[in-house]
Amino acid sequence: MRDIPAALAAHLAGGSTTLCHCWSLTRRDGLTLGFTDHDRDLAFSGITFAARSGLEAAEASAELGFAVGGGEVAGALTSLGIADADVAGGLYDAAGIETWLVDWTDPGTRLLLDVGTIGEIRRAGTAFVAELRGLMDRLDEERGRTFRATCGADLGDARCRVDLADPRFRTTGTVLAPAQPGEMLTALAGAFPAGRFSGGRLTWNSGANAGLANDVRSHTVVEGGARIELWQEPPCAVAAGDAFTLTAGCDKRLSTCVDTFANAVNFQGFPHMPGNDFVIRGTAGSGTALDGGSLFR
Repeated sequence: MRDIPAALAAHLAGGSTTLCHCWSLTRRDGLTLGFTDHDRDLAFSGITFAARSGLEAAEASAELGFAVGGGEVAGALTSLGIADADVAGGLYDAAGIETWLVDWTDPGTRLLLDVGTIGEIRRAGTAFVAELRGLMDRLDEERGRTFRATCGADLGDARCRVDLADPRFRTTGTVLAPAQPGEMLTALAGAFPAGRFSGGRLTWNSGANAGLANDVRSHTVVEGGARIELWQEPPCAVAAGDAFTLTAGCDKRLSTCVDTFANAVNFQGFPHMPGNDFVIRGTAGSGTALDGGSLFR
């Protein structure tokens, strides 16, 4: 049961209401932004809630038990509000968000409706729809250690202990020629075997995407340089001469940990653990006599 402030309860009991929604959003880089579906800017708690963003509630839902509740907000991509480049650059991924019901004639009369995070963001032209996920969404996140054949650590973290500053696993480079979107021919500062940076990370040091980063899909060695394919096209156009830093990737297999990183002592998986197929796999030498009897008679 939710307690409604006395002033807001009295306002709701009146013959007419002057209510709007406000959203305070904290991005991954720590910047806090405010938006409202009212036609004028509002301010409270040290945050200015901008009306020029055109943000409005598109859908809301509440769930019982441990189901994930939430909703959606829709708005326009503008340089004054939520910019297309910032969305594409991942600054709003898993951003924290608070939803308020506010009396726009007296912003001190308000009620916190929900606290959650930004989920999937769908873009179409100059508009977007952002999914709001409630606090129960955190219960779907992996916590603690899991038992699986592949490594549970991230390359270079405290459990993995691989030094990503090692020049074998990190290098700089420049774009020689962009190919199709998300793919480019590059010149790397050193010779590396094909696949060394597949699954890794590319951080832009100059150009229109400076300061942003992309996940690497594949790294191949071709005539004239190295071909880098990204999982997602950068938010801004890539041009010849753009500089970047590449960090190696890992597919989390024991063979890669041994052959590429010589780090088997820190492998955080269980490569010899039987998989689901173990219970239905035939036993060597058992022939066709799988009648449920002893295999040792």
